[in-house]
Amino acid sequence: MNELPKLPYEYNALEPHIDAKTMEIHHGKHHQAYIDKLNGAVKGTEFENMDVNEFLQKLDSLPDDIKGVVRNNGGGHSNHSFFWEIMGPNAGGEASGAVGDAIKETFGSFDKFKEEFVAAGVGQFGSGWAWLIVDNGKLAITSTPNQDTPVSEGKTPILGVDVWEHAYYLNYQNRRPDYIAAFFNIINWDKVNEIYSSL
Repeated sequence: MNELPKLPYEYNALEPHIDAKTMEIHHGKHHQAYIDKLNGAVKGTEFENMDVNEFLQKLDSLPDDIKGVVRNNGGGHSNHSFFWEIMGPNAGGEASGAVGDAIKETFGSFDKFKEEFVAAGVGQFGSGWAWLIVDNGKLAITSTPNQDTPVSEGKTPILGVDVWEHAYYLNYQNRRPDYIAAFFNIINWDKVNEIYSSL
């Protein structure tokens, strides 16, 4: 069965960029709800003990009666488990190391990458995510609606920002661009590099 991962920092560790109350509700309530619904859908099936990312890579082969629940709630579980890991206190700044080099090579400069990534998040209509992915060995920026994930398309996310209103509304209200700009102060580039280097 899937379980809520422990945060690698305290709820208040990302302040002032993301407030403790938002983190507490986002992690403890929203993420837990995705897990509870996912576990309920797969309980007693052959998928009960399968890794969530395996589900998401095999969505088309899942039975119709659980496919939608797994897509939405499995995606929510996978996306959020990833999201918590790529943020951290005393982080942010410009990407360095292998991923920093790849960003400059792909986008021309870190600032150009940031501009395109923010645009993907701001431009995502309604709820969803903006992603920096690796697709066939190359970096690309994309966005997905709801809790859809690049994992389902055989791509590997190395950075993602949650642009559902529950991720930012307490602090930023309707100012999504301000929230995404603040997100750049808490990106754990060491973790992003670790994921990128493992591919």
